[in-house]
Amino acid sequence: MSHAPEHPAALELVGVGHDYRRGGHRGRGGTVPALDGVDLTLGTGEHLVVVGPSGSGKSTLLRLVAGFHAPTRGTVTVNGRPVRGPGPDRGVVFQRPTLFPWMTVRGNVEFGLRMAGTGRARRRALAERQLALVGLADAGHLRSYELSGGMRQRAAIARALAPDPGIVLMDEPFGALDALTRERMQEEVRSLWRLTGKTLLSITHDVGEAVRLGTRIVVLSARPGRIVLDEVSDLPRAGEPSAHPDFAATRDRIADAVRAAAR
Repeated sequence: MSHAPEHPAALELVGVGHDYRRGGHRGRGGTVPALDGVDLTLGTGEHLVVVGPSGSGKSTLLRLVAGFHAPTRGTVTVNGRPVRGPGPDRGVVFQRPTLFPWMTVRGNVEFGLRMAGTGRARRRALAERQLALVGLADAGHLRSYELSGGMRQRAAIARALAPDPGIVLMDEPFGALDALTRERMQEEVRSLWRLTGKTLLSITHDVGEAVRLGTRIVVLSARPGRIVLDEVSDLPRAGEPSAHPDFAATRDRIADAVRAAAR
């Protein structure tokens, strides 16, 4: 089951499957299938959120798109080009911010730009723009250990956005945050999506979060992960989705699909 996007394809997975070797790289214990038969097309400007039971291959799917792993079967393409490994066309935000503690926040945001050979003045201007966008305009001189958990995750998002990737990948980015901070960060991501028009692919175990964030929601089955639901959200993006009369029904429908997929 695969939804055809209204916008040009930013990402396409065709017949994608991935197996992990038991016992590590030597694989003496055989293989464990994580994903199988995944066909998925993501349109430019969509925010796709993937949910599913534990072990359904959600993070594996994101790692394949990021280029951290190569699929065992099938193909992954970004803007029509096969994914051969990590690249500047994809920014990644992890569950725990992987900021360099010896660098300032601004230095962390500039890091990818520096690796790409961007000049110093241009790097600084781009970094300060992204820091302002995530509400950290006055925090560029600080070290990561001087920030709260939510501020560190904002800095990680700014770093992912700085090279202007075509797709931003978010692997349960709010899972380590307290409930109030998580809710605030969800709203900030929704605001960033409206401001930037970026294509986003997010992974979460929280169905309510998926419904709040996603313009489209995919549910994966239990291992091996297959798409069992692919639904476009009709909830408004400008206001607070949870205040909409259809929010609870949408959340319950997605939650029912996740529970069914776990059986």
